[in-house]
Amino acid sequence: MNTLLIIAGIIAILLLLVGGFNSALNFLIWVGVILLILAVIGWVMGRARSGA
Repeated sequence: MNTLLIIAGIIAILLLLVGGFNSALNFLIWVGVILLILAVIGWVMGRARSGA
């Protein structure tokens, strides 16, 4: 599960960068933001369940 969250975070950052550099792909910024938020929520939930 941790690996999946790391991959989702990396993809989100890449989408944010690509969407920022190319104005035609501006929707990728929003996709990246949503994916990054989901990855952070998943990471927090995983930490809360493990008790760490």
